[in-house]
Amino acid sequence: MNRKILGSVGALGVSMFAAMPAWAQDAAAAAAKPPVPNPGNNAWMMVSTVLVMMMILPGLALFYGGLTRSKNMLSTMTQIGAAAALAMLLWIMYGYGMAFGPEGNAFISWGKFFLAGVTSDSTAATFSDEVISEYVFICFQMTFAAITVALVLGSTVERMKFSAVMVFAIVWLTISYFPIAHMVWAGGGLFFEMGALDFAGGTVVHINAGVAALVAALMLGKRKGYPNEPMPPHSLTLTMVGTGLLWVGWFGFNAGSELEADGVAALAMINTFVATASAGLFWMLAERLAGHKGSALGFCSGVVAGLVAVTPAAGNVGVFGAVVLGAIASVICFFAVSKLKPMFGYDDALDAFGVHGVGGIIGALGTGILHDPSLGGPGDGSVSMVSQLGIQAAAVGTTIVWTAVATAIAIFVAKLVTGLRVSEEVEHEGLDIGEHGERAYN
Repeated sequence: MNRKILGSVGALGVSMFAAMPAWAQDAAAAAAKPPVPNPGNNAWMMVSTVLVMMMILPGLALFYGGLTRSKNMLSTMTQIGAAAALAMLLWIMYGYGMAFGPEGNAFISWGKFFLAGVTSDSTAATFSDEVISEYVFICFQMTFAAITVALVLGSTVERMKFSAVMVFAIVWLTISYFPIAHMVWAGGGLFFEMGALDFAGGTVVHINAGVAALVAALMLGKRKGYPNEPMPPHSLTLTMVGTGLLWVGWFGFNAGSELEADGVAALAMINTFVATASAGLFWMLAERLAGHKGSALGFCSGVVAGLVAVTPAAGNVGVFGAVVLGAIASVICFFAVSKLKPMFGYDDALDAFGVHGVGGIIGALGTGILHDPSLGGPGDGSVSMVSQLGIQAAAVGTTIVWTAVATAIAIFVAKLVTGLRVSEEVEHEGLDIGEHGERAYN
């Protein structure tokens, strides 16, 4: 009996050792198998992408369009839509490769031009060990490029040729947006390696667009009659509708930038609620303290200022830090719009610099402070508040200089090719008729 038992055990042992190479082969095959996108994360990123698209059309188009005079309503909306569409095509041709290509240096990347090598099985890394489909990542980042160039146009409406807008968009995206997106968000990028915190685009989108808006407005010149003639918004109703669409879409913008449906995305989501709510109310409070009535336009402006400021901070600060950041940014943006612009006399028609440029700077610098765990931020304390603030300031300063130079080049090229400004006659009758042969209202 004992011999039988020993014989059985021995046979089992031999068979186990014989099977070990097969187990090793199976394990190696499993390890070599490419990661599969998490369906939940993929679905969340698809929804986020569509939400950001809604921010452009109809959100930003209605927000900006309502702020213009009625004779320029369609022109403003058409410029936004067409520039965004052009950005999408440039993105799949070479923008994605310049920002997130497989080869690169601190300033740009290359490879995957015309999406070479990208298939439905391709994946893009998230911030953990998960992946999402690369096509989804490409689409998500494409909407960021599209809305950024559209934001710039808020300063140049009512006097810039449609053809000039399109030429400007091509040059500016190529030499400003795509490189800065790489520097901030791609491994090996200048700001990425510095450790700069920009959760969803404080530098890439808002400082970039805001500074570009200021430079473009200065080079383009003032609207005829500005500032002596009144140029009130023609429909604050449409501006309010656009504001609501922007706020809703911004959840995709901010929470989507986590690239996963996880706890950090949830933090970004609640921060996008409360920072914005705080900013909308504090802009109206600033109006009251300045001796004016709290206005619908003020509320809308405050909402956007809060959304701008919380963009780099969304997943990088605590909830009450976001409330404080929204309030501070809103008040500073109010003074930039109501005091700074009249003081210097530049015609930033729809306050793209006053809200996006100034708000983006406050948000980026504030993130460096409020990220610290001593102020309720999610930081681990490995980088001191002073050091992080220095990194943020370096990223902000570099972005300002880079986009200012790039914008000057883009405006110069647009002027050389198209003449840049519409004629005085077209500006007087309105760009809707003069540039597009149609009217928003009969």
